[in-house]
Amino acid sequence: MESPTLLVDCRCQNAEGPLWHPLEQRLYWTDIPAGHLFRYDPTTETHEQIYSGEPVGGFTIQLDGSLLLFKSRGTIERWHSGEITTVIPEIPEERETRFNDVIADPAGRVFCGTMPTGDRLGRLYRLDLDRSLTVILDGTEVSNGMGFAPTHQQLYYTESDKCKIYLFDYDQATGNLSNQRVYVSTPDDGSVPDGMTVDAEGYVWSGRWNGGHLFRYAPDGTEVLRIPFPAKKVTSVTFGGPDYTDMFVTTAGGDNREVEGAGAGAVFHLNLGIQGVPELMSRIEV
Repeated sequence: MESPTLLVDCRCQNAEGPLWHPLEQRLYWTDIPAGHLFRYDPTTETHEQIYSGEPVGGFTIQLDGSLLLFKSRGTIERWHSGEITTVIPEIPEERETRFNDVIADPAGRVFCGTMPTGDRLGRLYRLDLDRSLTVILDGTEVSNGMGFAPTHQQLYYTESDKCKIYLFDYDQATGNLSNQRVYVSTPDDGSVPDGMTVDAEGYVWSGRWNGGHLFRYAPDGTEVLRIPFPAKKVTSVTFGGPDYTDMFVTTAGGDNREVEGAGAGAVFHLNLGIQGVPELMSRIEV
């Protein structure tokens, strides 16, 4: 089996949320605590920082190619060629926290989770096309990786501090979630499931924070593969490239490699001949 190769040694504090941009054929990711966004161009094998500011907990790619940034205080902004416009200035209930992981749905809505604060837990919101927000889940621990099954009839949702990946039934017409059940429970060993994606065969790929591996699970929740990384904190994964067999994996801990591993904070590449699918694009009115 191919081992992961170091693609970008960016030494991020917490590289997260990688997305392949299908219109540009480039990879984007965020370094959350540093408040940076990066992109990598495989044709030139170069990367650049394209944004510096408030932390971006997650982002989607809009149908026009711009980025929708989900930030601190519930702020949502559009980034396009370096220009930023505000979509939602803030969510009053989220002034003390930030968004974490987000995903566009088949209709172009966005499911977006927030972190807990000192005195209350987090939430999972749904941002509809008209910019209205609906609380889908309340009282969540660290809201994390999400992914749609190939049929788009189920949504996977990770609640890190509960060591759980859940599965919901999803109604594309309404954007509603129902029938929550546990898909995978990870060991209570100090590691937690983090960002994830779903491949073309319907298998789930999940990074393991403090677990040093990327895991692949069958649709029934059986572990079928684990890939070691030279970083304790494997944060997320996405598919990309011309045929979506390239895998891009983000890690954290680049500011403390003595403890976190020699490759901590870098972005890695894998190609196992397994095909992914393009991540869905958001269609929020801006």
